[in-house]
Amino acid sequence: MSKEPLKHQAYQIIKDNIVNCVYAPGTVINEERIREEVAASRTPIRDALSRLEQEGLVKILPKKGIEISKITVREINMVYETRNLLEPYVVKNYGNRIPLETYMHYYRLYSDYLDGKMPEYSYSGMDESFHQLFIDACENSYFINLYSTIGNQIRRTRILSGQTSADRLHETIREHIAIVEAALKNDWKDAAGAMQLHLSKSKTVMFDYILKQTEGRG
Repeated sequence: MSKEPLKHQAYQIIKDNIVNCVYAPGTVINEERIREEVAASRTPIRDALSRLEQEGLVKILPKKGIEISKITVREINMVYETRNLLEPYVVKNYGNRIPLETYMHYYRLYSDYLDGKMPEYSYSGMDESFHQLFIDACENSYFINLYSTIGNQIRRTRILSGQTSADRLHETIREHIAIVEAALKNDWKDAAGAMQLHLSKSKTVMFDYILKQTEGRG
């Protein structure tokens, strides 16, 4: 295998571990652990870490290790400010491009989840695909690129908020159902409002999570 594919493979594995919170925000891990988990030599690992540092996902601490970027109050504010400006607008103006059958599909999925017919671990991917559905429907490359820019942090906040409690998971699903029900009625103003309410509650959950983490370190 050439160095370039190995470098890219190392980058992708480490990035996936960060974005999926296998490496928790704020933790410091040593390079040796990463080399063992990725099964790669020092050079591709360091190249990958350098690239991830440029992307703001890690901070290389000389003689200490690799710090996984924290999710701060400022970061949450920036992510959710962007989402609040973008997602309700896209729902209101482009939600009618999504086929009725797709909304029914998600309605059945969410109903099955609330009825205990689906495992909890399946929810994160389902949540991600639901939000991406509206972004893809708009076919506006600027919107799509903007959403992609904050995609890493969206996934991290989504996973962490899902870890807060089973009650929050169920509440999130009910919020999604409210969006779907409004869409099925072709009431795009209500659908956008339901999306805005959902994002507002998700932001509050993330603030609470950060506060508890801060208190735990105090």
